[in-house]
Amino acid sequence: MNLELKDALENLESKLKDSNSNEIKTAVQDLKTGIDAEIKSKIDALEAKSTTERADAQKEIEELKSLSKTQQDHLDKLDVKGQGLGTGTQGKTAFMELKSTIKDNLEQISRVRKGHNLDLEVKAVGNMTTANITGDEERDFSNIVAKVPNQKVSFSDLVGVIPISGGTYTFPRESAGEGAMATQTEGADKAQRDYDFAHIDVTTDFIAGFARYSKKMANNVAYLEGFLPNAMRRDYLKAESTIFNTNLLGQATASAQVITGKNKSEMLMNEIATLEALDFDVDGIVMTTADYYSILQIEKSTGAGYGLPLGWSYDGGVLRCLGIAVVKANWLATNKYYVGDWSTVKKVVTEGLSLEFSTEDADNFTKNNITARIEAQVGLAVHRPDAIIYGDFTAV
Repeated sequence: MNLELKDALENLESKLKDSNSNEIKTAVQDLKTGIDAEIKSKIDALEAKSTTERADAQKEIEELKSLSKTQQDHLDKLDVKGQGLGTGTQGKTAFMELKSTIKDNLEQISRVRKGHNLDLEVKAVGNMTTANITGDEERDFSNIVAKVPNQKVSFSDLVGVIPISGGTYTFPRESAGEGAMATQTEGADKAQRDYDFAHIDVTTDFIAGFARYSKKMANNVAYLEGFLPNAMRRDYLKAESTIFNTNLLGQATASAQVITGKNKSEMLMNEIATLEALDFDVDGIVMTTADYYSILQIEKSTGAGYGLPLGWSYDGGVLRCLGIAVVKANWLATNKYYVGDWSTVKKVVTEGLSLEFSTEDADNFTKNNITARIEAQVGLAVHRPDAIIYGDFTAV
């Protein structure tokens, strides 16, 4: 069943022209009364049927009552708005808005029927806020990405580089040998000494990675071109540091120091003494950031304040032990450290670090993608494993 309201609504809209608030109230009330009377008439007709017919019509009666309430709710809103128009500029603006709302929604209001309800809302005039805006507000957009930071010290910052033309670097390492130099007894044979050598192979491998993105993203995101090279180089160096660290700790001399009776600074001084006793020139100490700052907090004794042990200094932002710089490296595991002669460790490079962009990789051409690739063919040569000590501050 459908109650045709369009004619009545058009009549109301026509009456709004050159009408005041009282006239609007009267027109809306007349419409409400007319609709209510029409629906009541239909309900009365259904209820007047015989008992059997009325039972069949009961559902339609309930739907008509529901429809009556829905229709009246809509018109009540118009009635309330019409009564509150007021006078002056604000009243005039609200009056025009009410007329416009009814005119623009005649078709929709007239379709309110069984199973099709419509909420008509007439906005009150008020101060404008951002709630009045549909869509995004104006903004300033920065093309500078707030990036994850680079690691302060990479493994390759600590060692020299040996470039090679092939995939394997072989170097001879002196072994113990036999015999020793000695004082010659007159008329007797001189002491004999022989030397042994081990040829050590270092195979270089690719450390690599790639990122793939669409050409549309490249065109639509202006900062991508400047961001990717720096970000990929950062992540390559992090990966290289982790790989080289794993390689070195597998070859370096394991520390014999234990923490019993010694604090961290004293343990490191003992490691230096061990290597210098073997005639190595210690030129670097590497530890985690947490261990670095914990050394600066070592107390002279309980309640006596802080004080670095003899031979330690902190100047110009550099912590030194017996003049040897201490370096913070976050690629080291917690509580681990290196003390050593880093001139004996080399990065072997077959192919240096390169970054390339290609549209021909895989199925990029058909999918309109671009691939950014970074890689280097490298290896780690530990010429003298006994020149580097790998230790643990928590050793007991």
